[in-house]
Amino acid sequence: MKTYGIIPSRFGSSRFPGKPLAMLAGKPLVAWVVEAVKKAKTLDEVLVATDDQRIADAVIQYGGKAAMTPSELPSGTDRIACAAGDFADDDILVNIQGDEPLIDPALIDELALKLKLSAAFDMATAVTPIKSEADFAAKTVVKVVMDKNDSALYFSRAPIPCDRDHAPDLASGLYVRHLGIYAYRGAFLKRYIREPQCELEKTEKLEQLRALYMGAKIAIVRTADEGIGVDTPEDAERVEKLLLARA
Repeated sequence: MKTYGIIPSRFGSSRFPGKPLAMLAGKPLVAWVVEAVKKAKTLDEVLVATDDQRIADAVIQYGGKAAMTPSELPSGTDRIACAAGDFADDDILVNIQGDEPLIDPALIDELALKLKLSAAFDMATAVTPIKSEADFAAKTVVKVVMDKNDSALYFSRAPIPCDRDHAPDLASGLYVRHLGIYAYRGAFLKRYIREPQCELEKTEKLEQLRALYMGAKIAIVRTADEGIGVDTPEDAERVEKLLLARA
């Protein structure tokens, strides 16, 4: 069994073109992400999956490994499967967002261990509490409903679960937002990338709904850390200050 940490990274971004190469505290964003991911103890290999030679060159310059993948791949999930190559059914592949240089390596380890220690799950992902009614209502914030064992029942951009009679009690523990990090068991990932998009996925624009539609069991890891992503140049400035404060 081998555990991969794979970081999909593309040059194009509608809000922040060239984001992976944006310089933060003397290093490109993608290099900071690789550095953070390498601190996870469960990973045997860390790769950046990219379709842009400039990003691959930057990763290699700062001591990382890059895998070139075709531009036409439809999702980050397809990109990590392509980057890993001939992976085994019992391998674990962790899909880590390429715009979170402050990611907690312990969360990566916890997701990988969920799959290593329980054969009941095909995937694992993470959630954190929703702290405001604005976030609960926002379509950009993905909500998750779980069963008694913290397995995912549904993901939605809609405000779920819906309290029929009252305003949502955000302190109840029912209301959580999804964090965009996934761990896949190799055998399931092979099935997933062969499966066409389902109507739920197309409607909500959430690729994890394809997995649920296929009957997958998705383990949920709860964390207090919301993560800080870099989506705009303003985010980059804010994260740069945090990186400098850690130095």
